[in-house]
Amino acid sequence: MRLLRVLLLAALGVTGRVARASPADPAQLKGLAAEDSDDKIAAIRVLTLRAGPEAAAVLQALADDRLQAAGDRILIAEGDRLRDAITGELLAQPPAGAEPITINNRVRRTLESALALLRVFDPSRKVRAEAAAALRGTLTPDLLPIVERALEKEQDPEIRESLELARARVELKSEDPATRLAAVKALGAGATLGVRSLLEAATRPADEPAAEVRSAAAASLATVERRLLWADVVDRIFSGLSLGSILLLAALGLAITYGIMGVINMAHGELLMIGAYTGYAVQVLFRSRLPGAQDWYVVAAVPVAFAAAFAMGVAMERVVIRHLYRRPLESLLATWGLSLILVQAARVSFGAQNVQVANPSWMSGGMALLPSVVLPRNRIVIIGFSLGVLSVTWLLLNRTRLGLYVRAVTQNRSMAGCVGVPTGRVDTLAFGLGAGIAGLGGLALSQIGNVGPDMGQLYIVDSFMVVVLGGVGQLAGAVLAALGLGVVSKFLEGVSGAVIAKILVLAFVIVFIQKRPQGLFALKGRAVEG
Repeated sequence: MRLLRVLLLAALGVTGRVARASPADPAQLKGLAAEDSDDKIAAIRVLTLRAGPEAAAVLQALADDRLQAAGDRILIAEGDRLRDAITGELLAQPPAGAEPITINNRVRRTLESALALLRVFDPSRKVRAEAAAALRGTLTPDLLPIVERALEKEQDPEIRESLELARARVELKSEDPATRLAAVKALGAGATLGVRSLLEAATRPADEPAAEVRSAAAASLATVERRLLWADVVDRIFSGLSLGSILLLAALGLAITYGIMGVINMAHGELLMIGAYTGYAVQVLFRSRLPGAQDWYVVAAVPVAFAAAFAMGVAMERVVIRHLYRRPLESLLATWGLSLILVQAARVSFGAQNVQVANPSWMSGGMALLPSVVLPRNRIVIIGFSLGVLSVTWLLLNRTRLGLYVRAVTQNRSMAGCVGVPTGRVDTLAFGLGAGIAGLGGLALSQIGNVGPDMGQLYIVDSFMVVVLGGVGQLAGAVLAALGLGVVSKFLEGVSGAVIAKILVLAFVIVFIQKRPQGLFALKGRAVEG
């Protein structure tokens, strides 16, 4: 009995392998070589319903004009040789009378839809997502079993949403009210604009005759709209935090320099530009010298961008700004002139057109938080990077001798100088530190947009708003102001548009400063109290 059982299992295994190796029986494949287009389309649909790799190989060969017929045999051309589509046998010599199978545009459209449907089983997530999205307008009722099989295997929520939406589009056109009712109830679990549009159509008497279905569609529509509202709130909060992290990096260095020296540095935006162009230069270097490590150019660019902006900040302080202390108008005009020089230097060195800095593969794509909310990885990394820079800056200002000197000079420059603090050296190092942080901000900016000579001028006004709103020289105030302005700006943009939102934010800052000139957090010290 044991031997008989082993032989039986072996026979079943061989039979299963043969069945899997054959995409269809000869009669079904023969339909591909028929003269009538309807017969070809019927054969394509039969092969599609099998949804196996062998069936996909036959259909792909037909699409590539590599399928031939020799009598009752269907052959796949592979270079100079032919393979039998049924047995998989590679023929040494082409059989007599072998002719290519031709198809017209009508058959080709059906074939393309079938291939798109079969791609929902592809191992690659990108291929499956594209195939599922393409099915929304091409799926037919006879191919619904394929979608059901794909949904049983699919785990990705975004792809499942696309497949369910494609299925619902077909089921909503069914003549059976029970099928339509089940479809609108199933759509209630979705949270996309496409789902909402389908449910809105199902609530109209002109599109849906059954009152029960319309009532269920209205209930599902209310549920979907609530989910979309929450998804929109989450998306705007994340976008606001992302914008706030950029503003924080741009304003953090300005908060340090403005808090210590009281210098309005109009060239601060160009320090961001230096950091961004440094990232571009490191990317070009990695492409030419280290193409295998291209994904890590951003990591290598972090210290380089900081060093380049730090050196430029030290040079600016030593050559120009040091000689203009306590002369705010002259320092403002001088730094504005420096900004024009740096912008023109960038145009001469890199050209007037924007340059593109590509995201590494580990920063590409997004994470699906909700079916309708995808968080871009590059912005997630930028938020984390901003928090890291903030933490290092806090440690530097609160746990090092340089930080002690910086805080002393910020609170009372004269007294700090009297007790031996080298205020001139502190000014230089603090200005260089602020410039270096701005360079890191420019590197982060390069990962979400193009890099150009004028990019820094877009953030200088916002940076000053963050510094003034948060409180001069206050890191905690800069953090709250940057993140708060970012989130508020995104919510206002959804209501009034980007331009009006910026005007409203500026008006709010002006009114706030009128009521509280010291900002969110006031400086502490004897000089301030006096």
